Amino acid sequence: MVSSLRPILMDSQLIRKPFKDKNVLNVHSSKFPQTQKPIFYLSNMQTQYSADDIAAASSLQISSYIFTSMATFWTYDYVCSLGDEWTFLYRSRWTKVKVLYILTRFVPFFLLIGHLYLNFSSDEEHNNCQMLNYICVCFAVISAVCSESIFVLRTYALWNNNKIVLAAMLSTFLVLAVGIVSVCFAANATSPAKVSAIPGITGCYQTSGSVELYVPFLLLFVLELGLLSLTLVRAVQSWRTANGPLYTILVKHNIFYYACGLFFSAVNVFTSLLLPYAYNHAFQDFQLIILAILATRMHLYLWNFDWHLHTTGALVLISV
Repeated sequence: MVSSLRPILMDSQLIRKPFKDKNVLNVHSSKFPQTQKPIFYLSNMQTQYSADDIAAASSLQISSYIFTSMATFWTYDYVCSLGDEWTFLYRSRWTKVKVLYILTRFVPFFLLIGHLYLNFSSDEEHNNCQMLNYICVCFAVISAVCSESIFVLRTYALWNNNKIVLAAMLSTFLVLAVGIVSVCFAANATSPAKVSAIPGITGCYQTSGSVELYVPFLLLFVLELGLLSLTLVRAVQSWRTANGPLYTILVKHNIFYYACGLFFSAVNVFTSLLLPYAYNHAFQDFQLIILAILATRMHLYLWNFDWHLHTTGALVLISV
């Protein structure tokens, strides 16, 4: 930007001749060409606002672009799978898993709407920003819990509904979920939210990021590593005896889902420690969106395959 403005400054009469009229410094004066006004505007902004205010405004704009892109991507994915999804909702029985699917599918909509409202809100009330931020944290936690719960049940199915395995998974899941929720709310409580001080820049941002935000993703990494280990152990134990198509789909889906979860969790741990809060916050929600899409897409594909086997009279080797 500086290099593009240098020719304007070099050709300007401001450099060639000294000022004789004090009124010439007025930006709104007609004596200046239009190309010179942004130069004075930038210099005035640098003198009126601190470096922290300018950095916060820049991060708010980037965050708005990221969340708008994620909302567009989520909407596109929903539209592409709308036909299969309505078929599943209409023909499948109402069970706990179906309710879990609906929550996993639609909670990210509210999460994205909340973040978009935070980024484009012009409300000057500090308390509203903090309250909206807590609401977004609640939606994020619900989305993560629902996505992981679907694959906890799938891992439970791989182990032939073994009650001991289910008890071990649920107890670990509950302990880690409590830790994740506690750290998320504690980190947001110690980092108050406020609006941008620069006019024309809308949205709420947190005044400082908390390094503890890497802890939820570290705990999520531990959970997914444990579930991946259970999947691999079960696959090795029964790879000769349980070779049905549904069993193969379950194993492949579980391994791919947990691998993606481990990758994104590791990325968020490092970005939470190395990048500014506005940027790693977007990566955190990006992981939740991807995991929700994977969980619902894989469940929809498994149901369609199972329904096709039943309607064609094929032999089903595993009960889903």
